[in-house]
Amino acid sequence: MHYIYIIECSDGSLYTGYTNDLEKRIKTHNDKKGAKYTRGRTPVILRYFEEFDNKIDAMRREAQIKNMHKEKKLKLLNNIKI
Repeated sequence: MHYIYIIECSDGSLYTGYTNDLEKRIKTHNDKKGAKYTRGRTPVILRYFEEFDNKIDAMRREAQIKNMHKEKKLKLLNNIKI
């Protein structure tokens, strides 16, 4: 499976990413070995994810979400709870 995810950083900011192993990726972020953006903003909390059968669709969706304003991302988070 392929996943896109949104995590909330310790400073309240949101980060959107792609992975093929969601649990491992969240751990990597919290171990300060993930994206440069999240390293100084730990701990992070998984707030949202979507599953895809292929990488291309997941990457397209990641790009869509990354282009959203924060308010729209928050609406997305409020519609689906983890």
